[in-house]
Amino acid sequence: MTTAAKAKSGESAGSTLLDLFKTIVYALLLALVIRFVLVQPFRIPSGSMQPTLLVGDYVVVTKWSYGYSRYSFSPIPGLPEGRIFGQTPQRGDIAVFRPVGQEDKDFIKRVVGLPGDRIRLIGGVVHINGEPAKRESLGVRPFSDREGITDIQAYRETLPGGQAHTIFERGSEAEGTCIDSRGQSRCAVDDWPVGGGEHVVPEGHYFMMGDDRDNSDDSRGSVGDVPFDHFVGKAQFVFISYDDSANLFLPWTWITGIRGDRLVRAVD
Repeated sequence: MTTAAKAKSGESAGSTLLDLFKTIVYALLLALVIRFVLVQPFRIPSGSMQPTLLVGDYVVVTKWSYGYSRYSFSPIPGLPEGRIFGQTPQRGDIAVFRPVGQEDKDFIKRVVGLPGDRIRLIGGVVHINGEPAKRESLGVRPFSDREGITDIQAYRETLPGGQAHTIFERGSEAEGTCIDSRGQSRCAVDDWPVGGGEHVVPEGHYFMMGDDRDNSDDSRGSVGDVPFDHFVGKAQFVFISYDDSANLFLPWTWITGIRGDRLVRAVD
């Protein structure tokens, strides 16, 4: 091979490597744009949204649904407060947010109370502005979670506006449902606020609740009312789900541990 041919071959190889590097950089930039601006996957780590969302579900959250705030682009520091292209959450939405005082943690709950709503629980039934949410008993059903198989009372709850979904209540209506596999109580207070009265959701804030009502830390507890600024996005669908048999260090369980009935499943 002549010197000129060798030089040309070297230039060609260099050009190929440069093109490969550019392709990788563009792919990474595209992934970052998608991750920070458009959609983000989240893994469900706890059972507070059972039976709607299970531990091991991976959900797709759209960030444009509520516009953009400093938490939409986290972990980029130093972004200002407020929201651009904001669209307000609707009652019944399942949303990811960061509570006040716990901004380093992502929570996922259902929007139950809107700004200005008066919220109260009587006997476990949600009352909004003096009206009880409609509930239809679905009976006691066995449900398997990390605590083992538990009999849980299920209801079909319909919020004002028509949003219907299934909730769990580990209360006294089904004997024994308050007790987990370790013999410990998991029941929450059925009447809230404790001491009576109503809770008024502040302007610009939202009242969030888990669907597994007695197994959720939400706006009734440490989460409190959530400012609109703290929303990350709206959960749209489960794209894949793994049961407890899946193990990162056992590659075959990446297939055998998939819950086939939850692939690409809309959440409501």
